[in-house]
Amino acid sequence: MSKPNRRDFFRDLLRQGAKTIAAFEQGREEARQKADRDAFFRSYESSYALTLCEDELLIESAQLAGIKTEGRDRLEIAKELFSRQEAI
Repeated sequence: MSKPNRRDFFRDLLRQGAKTIAAFEQGREEARQKADRDAFFRSYESSYALTLCEDELLIESAQLAGIKTEGRDRLEIAKELFSRQEAI
């Protein structure tokens, strides 16, 4: 096995630095998206358009997605349905 030289060391250092920056940027973007999603569902008024659909349609869509609906309000159901659709 050959002895690593300075050129290889700096090349590897730059690669690792680029990977670290890319991972940081990805994490920052995911955090921003989560903050936006949380702000959207913070109140009924801000998510009004999503919760405006008829009860039957919302409940049926949630049940098709495997979401339990009993004892939950429309906002909670819509939030979970939205999260699952976003993950697809």
